[in-house]
Amino acid sequence: MANRIVLNTISYHGKGALDNIVPELTARGYKKALVCSDADLIKFGVTKKVTDLLDAAGFAYDVYSDIKPNPTIENVQNGVEAFKKAGADCIVAIGGGSAMDTAKAIGIIINNPEFADVRSLEGVAPTKKHAVFTIAVPTTAGTAAEVTINYVITDVEKKRKFVCVDTNDIPEIAVVDPDMMSTMPKGLTAATGMDALTHAIEGYITAGHCAISDMFHLEAIRLISENLRGAVANTPEGREGMALGQYIAGMGFSNVGLGIVHSMAHGLSALYDTPHGVACAIILPTGLVYNKPVAGGRYRAIGKAMGVEGIDAMSDEQAADATIAAVRQLSADVGIPADLKGILKEEDIQFLSESAYADACRPGNPRDTSVAEIVELYKGLL
Repeated sequence: MANRIVLNTISYHGKGALDNIVPELTARGYKKALVCSDADLIKFGVTKKVTDLLDAAGFAYDVYSDIKPNPTIENVQNGVEAFKKAGADCIVAIGGGSAMDTAKAIGIIINNPEFADVRSLEGVAPTKKHAVFTIAVPTTAGTAAEVTINYVITDVEKKRKFVCVDTNDIPEIAVVDPDMMSTMPKGLTAATGMDALTHAIEGYITAGHCAISDMFHLEAIRLISENLRGAVANTPEGREGMALGQYIAGMGFSNVGLGIVHSMAHGLSALYDTPHGVACAIILPTGLVYNKPVAGGRYRAIGKAMGVEGIDAMSDEQAADATIAAVRQLSADVGIPADLKGILKEEDIQFLSESAYADACRPGNPRDTSVAEIVELYKGLL
């Protein structure tokens, strides 16, 4: 079977990457941008790092900031109207996964108006045209939404998140500048970083993995393991390493899928507004234990990338257990809770398990599962 790899047309990495935004817009003849960014990033001056460049160049833009941490159908629809009202011809998305996911959905609907209800984009949507030209500027080192063909929207009415997978939604240009991530608080740095590690590990063991994605994922695991603690401490080296590591993880998982850790985490964010990265980090060790009978043979390479000492001399069983322990330790070191106590309500487990089973990430899991088994996984985290 042929493997498909979809990446940005152009990406810029490292300190000073922001300086490429205006030249890329003007070289293509664009005249006005809709800047999609959330209210907090605007309040704390993060968005201004980009809008100052637009102002200095005299490049016109309107700002759209009606974006929740877990963006909703309404956020997307309001953004579509904002784009039209502004008379914009391009999008600059500045933020974490929420801002970039909202921007992706807006860009898709503008050029494919038959999907204006948003819900019809769930799964693999048969859109015909690429989204509006978009430059994505991440402010967190975790989601890699700037390089993926996925986005996630919350259906408030149905109390669920749905995943949209579409090669037409990938931003043409990604601008990954660690300076945009330097103001992230410790908790957000830890959560988004563990989300990135979950992307890399789930992508490495997913049923659809291939040689190219394996290469991306193992390097991402190495970079994240070496740099997340430093990023939480806000060292320049840690920030730069995480900015690159999370992007490389996105290069992989976007093309081969994820698994039940993400499908279980999506429900927690939709129902309780739990930060996605926190949910992934808490569930990841449980997912690794669950998948060990069928994917444990691949855990040695993960552990080696994480720097587990003496792993080459271990049996497969020992190597798998040492890898899971290393994941737990990294999560604990950056302050992630060990379980879902205080988050998960027992009366919601059946609903959450059914949602997780229906989630678009679940089929990629290396081990076949069921609603009943997912119920037990949730219960084990209480």
